[in-house]
Amino acid sequence: MPIPHAMSEELESRLAAVEGLAGRVAMARVKDGVATVMLDATGLSAEQRAGLERQVRAVTIALPGVGETRVAMTAEKIQRTIVAIGSGKGGVGKSTVSANIAVALARMGRKVGLIDADIYGPSQTRIMGNANRPELIDQQIVPVPTHGVRMLSLGQLIEPGTAVAWRGPMTASALTSLMEGDWGDCELLIVDLPPGTGDVQMTLIQKWKPAGAVIVSTPQDLSLMDATRAIDMFRKMDVKVIGLVENMAGYACPHCGETSDPFGSGGAEAAAGVMGIPFLGRIPLRMAIRKASDAGRPPAAGEGEEADIFRALAVALLEQLKEAAHAA
Repeated sequence: MPIPHAMSEELESRLAAVEGLAGRVAMARVKDGVATVMLDATGLSAEQRAGLERQVRAVTIALPGVGETRVAMTAEKIQRTIVAIGSGKGGVGKSTVSANIAVALARMGRKVGLIDADIYGPSQTRIMGNANRPELIDQQIVPVPTHGVRMLSLGQLIEPGTAVAWRGPMTASALTSLMEGDWGDCELLIVDLPPGTGDVQMTLIQKWKPAGAVIVSTPQDLSLMDATRAIDMFRKMDVKVIGLVENMAGYACPHCGETSDPFGSGGAEAAAGVMGIPFLGRIPLRMAIRKASDAGRPPAAGEGEEADIFRALAVALLEQLKEAAHAA
């Protein structure tokens, strides 16, 4: 009969030789025909954890004298940076901005998750072009990858066109399911909030305090008035507002090239200066952005001027996050 100590060494050696297991085996031993392996699964998704377990079992089943395999996994809690993107009112392009910033960050090499927390009006499935239903593994929803970003939205869980008529506790429960999904090694979570200052915003801030908030507004006074309320809410709840984005800023006529300002001009940048908030940039009112969003092809996923606009916003956002971290 093989010596238990020698068998444990042989098991460790075989596991170390398997690609993907190196550095993750915390303990491996064989005793009384039972192989026990403990793995460090920090940052891995449910699918990746299952893959590791399959690899371990493939090794142990080929080890003479082993009749049973026990696999345990441990994981350190990953500290993720949460960025809330909100607006004082609907219709200002907040979800489009959220989706494209997430995609731009992913293209810059960041590991990004996008949470569509607009419980009553989820739209990220359309903007990101993916309404696939996520899996539920080990009581966690597994985000769906799209355009280099992992995404969860209530729109993936309900039939299209279904009205969501929920009271506060149900919206809080839905938000919890999304926030506590299996985000694997995501380092940044972009949370697309519903417009206004309601239950979802309060629950997010109280349970998963964001590192910062970004407010989206059009240049017009009416939109800015509502954006000010959203800013006031974040400030009162001690969440730093790290940027203001001006959307629908200027329209260039495709026929004559003349630029007009149907929603005004420069209002958000001026308001940011008055309130002492960083101005992250402006996005013009363009048919190309609207068409791409409706078609599920976020402009940030492509090339050209529109992609560059959102990349610049993503760069500015990262700079503000860095400054906020240093000031903390």
